[in-house]
Amino acid sequence: MATTNVARDDATGHLGRPRIVNEMSIQVATVNGSGSQSSNTVLLRAIFQMGVPVSGKNLFPSNIAGLPTWYTIRANKDGYIGRKKEIDFLVAMNPETAQDDVMSLDAGASVVYDGPLALDKLRSDLIFYSVPYDKLVAAVCPEAKLRKLVKNMVYVGVVAQLLTIDMAEVAKAIRKQFATKAKAANLNLAAAQAGFDYAKTNLEKRGVFYIERMNKTAGKIIIDGNSAAALGCMFAGCTVVTWYPITPSSSLVETMIEYMKEYRIGPDGKATFAIVQAEDELAAIGMVIGAGWAGARSMTATAGPGISLMSEFAGLAYYAEVPGVVWDIQRVGPSTGLPTRTSQGDLLSTAFLSHGDTKHLLLIPCSVTECFSMAQEAFNLAEQFQTLVFVMSDLDLGMNNWMSDPFEYPTTPIRRGKVLDKKDLEKLGGFARYKDLDGDGVGYRTLPGTDHPAASYFTRGSGHNEKSSYSERPEDYENNMERLNRKFETARSFVPRPEISKGTNAKIGIIAYGTSHWGVIESRDQLRSEYGIETDYLRLRAYPFTREVHEFVEQHERIYVVEQNRDAQMLSLLKLDLKPELIARLRSIAHINGLPLDARSVTDELSNMEGK
Repeated sequence: MATTNVARDDATGHLGRPRIVNEMSIQVATVNGSGSQSSNTVLLRAIFQMGVPVSGKNLFPSNIAGLPTWYTIRANKDGYIGRKKEIDFLVAMNPETAQDDVMSLDAGASVVYDGPLALDKLRSDLIFYSVPYDKLVAAVCPEAKLRKLVKNMVYVGVVAQLLTIDMAEVAKAIRKQFATKAKAANLNLAAAQAGFDYAKTNLEKRGVFYIERMNKTAGKIIIDGNSAAALGCMFAGCTVVTWYPITPSSSLVETMIEYMKEYRIGPDGKATFAIVQAEDELAAIGMVIGAGWAGARSMTATAGPGISLMSEFAGLAYYAEVPGVVWDIQRVGPSTGLPTRTSQGDLLSTAFLSHGDTKHLLLIPCSVTECFSMAQEAFNLAEQFQTLVFVMSDLDLGMNNWMSDPFEYPTTPIRRGKVLDKKDLEKLGGFARYKDLDGDGVGYRTLPGTDHPAASYFTRGSGHNEKSSYSERPEDYENNMERLNRKFETARSFVPRPEISKGTNAKIGIIAYGTSHWGVIESRDQLRSEYGIETDYLRLRAYPFTREVHEFVEQHERIYVVEQNRDAQMLSLLKLDLKPELIARLRSIAHINGLPLDARSVTDELSNMEGK
């Protein structure tokens, strides 16, 4: 029966239950290729424009169009932007998954569904809203072939009405989404308005969830991690990018192509950069090493399978000491695994990538801001230490939308490291490429084309002495390997230091990294309020570990290492680094289902391990 939706302005919602304002998880279940991405982005942005902190998580299939896809929006007045385990408000648009989606909800959740699905018959402890989408979209979209795409915008209007999202903000978000397509904007706005009007006239609001204006997003931006990384690499002075497409890293280079075309074309109209799609990942990393040897700031972006293929070339760069940057946007493995799910499963293999004794520098961003800033740090460290630097992002960070403060314009100069030019060589008369003159393990290098007879040297992956001459003498090999290890130890003082947050005399410490950070900071508050468990927290930002990591472990009785892989890979790296008597303090909290880490999972497991 049609009833008028009367907005409530008191402190209670349906049946006297307390209103829940700006604290909810909205999940939209659709099919891949239906155009739902635009609708979901509009919904996210409309909430953001109302001043409410938000984040968006896209769970999409790895195969063809027509398979299930889910998009989850987290709105939280306190600024928590990690994934919430529970779904409060479901938009069920996919017939194949609708029943399972409904059955997975906790009692009291709300469900907006396509009328023919008759989902209200499944449970009596949920709040159901039936919407005749086909009828509504037909009235606003004369072209039948477009209705499939426009239909999704109808639910945006319905949700806006039921959650009291300002329709003016929805319209603004639609105009932004279709900024260069006025006709499409008008059509989608009409669809959203039709959904809003229908809900206002026909659906009685019975849920307790509300969106109300706040002022916590002023001046902030929404961007995905891969786009932030692309910007950072451009600002870092990268001029050579080689890549082979692979989910979830492809959008990093694709975005960089657009940025470089706009900002890196010279006055003569010619590009000042080279971006090359290679035939495979081996060729891509080989070109990175060649360009780095020639003096260019070069990089590639890949995922776990690509990292595996790059193993031999990674050893060459390590041993011949050639700079380069590799972005690993981690996904679930092994093998093809779950290519559209997130993971932190490449840490251990990447740290020692290649055969023989090899150790690489890893940077680990947790936010889009750090994707931007660590891009620049990565290139500086690569040239300072003449080696590959791996930036360990993940699918959740790289491909999802995150709220952020605007990025700060770089003010520090580019560091090229120990590079000798003609004037230097004229003073010195010559140099030994692999000689440690400064005690830091880092030798001096020249770039091809340096106009001096002493500038040349052999770059080789086989045994060599300090002067880069071929050598199989045991002492030359041993000296070289010890120097490389000394260089790695020097890097401890230059890689990004961890972020540490301490409570009051906490005996328990938590160590996490990357996107696990967002679940951990919320979990710490849950542990304190629900169980009285006080914790200190250290967020790792790089490998090798700095002295602060060792001190943190020494200061606590128990250390919980939270990570998104099965085998406790970061814990294993810590074990290799710590004093033997400290290892027994480490405990693992592993999250391995491919979904972004949520706070509740950490809270439940840690409290259980503490016997609460």
